[in-house]
Amino acid sequence: MTQIGLPSRVRACLFDLDGVLTPTALVHAAAWKQMFDDFLHDREGDGFRPFDSTDDYDNFVDGRPRADGVRTFLASRDIELPEGDDDDPPSAPTVHGLGNRKNELVLEKIRTDGVTAYEGSVRYVTAVRAAGLRTAVVSSSANTRDVLVSAGIEHLMDVRVDGVTAKEQGLRGKPKPDTYLEAAKQLGFDPGQAAVFEDALVGMDAGREGSFGYVVGVDRVGQADELRRHGADTVVKDLADLIGRSV
Repeated sequence: MTQIGLPSRVRACLFDLDGVLTPTALVHAAAWKQMFDDFLHDREGDGFRPFDSTDDYDNFVDGRPRADGVRTFLASRDIELPEGDDDDPPSAPTVHGLGNRKNELVLEKIRTDGVTAYEGSVRYVTAVRAAGLRTAVVSSSANTRDVLVSAGIEHLMDVRVDGVTAKEQGLRGKPKPDTYLEAAKQLGFDPGQAAVFEDALVGMDAGREGSFGYVVGVDRVGQADELRRHGADTVVKDLADLIGRSV
């Protein structure tokens, strides 16, 4: 059997979507920047401080549920907005309105450009399943199924826990471990029997707080040390790097 770089106690693999299975983290980062820059320009004029696609994205929005990302970034700029409602139009000056504008931009980019999966991730998930482990995708995105279908990898996941699931079941988003715990539960395993695969710092926090059996940090942007500080047991640049590795 091919070694898959996980302890023998691990029987389930819980994969984040954006940045781990697909490069859609770049799509999300671009959409966040466009939305916030438009908002800040309208609010503050030409001298506004733009949203930083690296620092602001990593620290305030990456991996978080959409509304939490809006709240956290706005708080970093000492901006308060009304909450609004889930169905606020994208033009509404509310937390949910800004979030819906960001989602509108993401969907436009996905429809225009499509989505591909990381080749190394597909190889690794295929190896994991061949080794008899169960698999789940865990994402804060409400568009998870659309992305999986567009990337042609929906069939590789036994369970999907996403933004829709979280809303329906009242699950807290990352950095809380609720969505990962739900995925492990649906697969029929305790957290200690499951491995978490994440590229976001809040995802590392969720893996650590949930007492999962192993946490793999995926470093796509040069933050390996930060991933380790936030709880990664190991860090790789690509999931395929785990193939043939023993623990």
